[in-house]
Amino acid sequence: MPLAPYLFILPYLLIFATFWAWPIVSSFLMSFKDSRLGAAAGYGLSNWQRLLTDEFFRTALKNTVIILVIQVPLMLSLATTLAVALNSRLLRARGLFRFAFFAPLVVGTVAYSAVFRLLFNGEFGIVNRALTGVGLPEVDWLNQPVPAMAVIILAMTWRWTGYNAIILLAGLQGIPEDVYEAAAIDGATPWQQFWKMTLPLLRPTLLFCLVLSVIGTLQLFTEPALITNSGPGNATMTLGTYLYQQGFRSFNFGYASAIAYAVAALAAIFSFAQLRLFGRDS
Repeated sequence: MPLAPYLFILPYLLIFATFWAWPIVSSFLMSFKDSRLGAAAGYGLSNWQRLLTDEFFRTALKNTVIILVIQVPLMLSLATTLAVALNSRLLRARGLFRFAFFAPLVVGTVAYSAVFRLLFNGEFGIVNRALTGVGLPEVDWLNQPVPAMAVIILAMTWRWTGYNAIILLAGLQGIPEDVYEAAAIDGATPWQQFWKMTLPLLRPTLLFCLVLSVIGTLQLFTEPALITNSGPGNATMTLGTYLYQQGFRSFNFGYASAIAYAVAALAAIFSFAQLRLFGRDS
């Protein structure tokens, strides 16, 4: 068997094993050790047992699921509507609009999180200025549980709607024009064409966006960490921020590894369920 091809890919395999494969295996093994005991710690199930009784983990999981259930459908609905609008022949300067709606993804996460924190500041934020300007009461956005969660959802929707709209736009452009022409000849209205043709033909792309969005939400860290600091209290603490607290504030790397693998397991379960429910005939 010739060795030349393997010699060419050997540098990549070494880098892959050192910086990707080994950390995954190492963190999995660490999830079975109580890292607070140091080198004397043996392997066991204490970290995984703690997951089942940890009130903070349940709170983080609940908050993450709330964001997922509200934000992902809202964002994908807006992205689908936006993609249809950007695909319309009636829209002029379509390239400019496509760039404008994709631009939020180019902005750094730290920068845009700081901007949202300033916008929704309870004392001098422009959002409260706008509310009082139309006669509505101010809202303490960052220090009340429900408003703080709303800010996280709004920030994520602003950042990711355009990104998913561009992906869905690519899916729309893959639908043959002949299909719509035949439907128009048969007397189908634009609304009927959207529900009976566009959405079914767009289902594989929608499923792709849905799976990516769910996985991304389960890993959510930046927005709750930088905009609300997981507060007030733990009202916006997510699985990502709780993992960070355990790993890099409490230095309990064993338990943090168990949380990380729990998140990975949840992402796999959600993805499999979505593919089974929505991926048929696609």
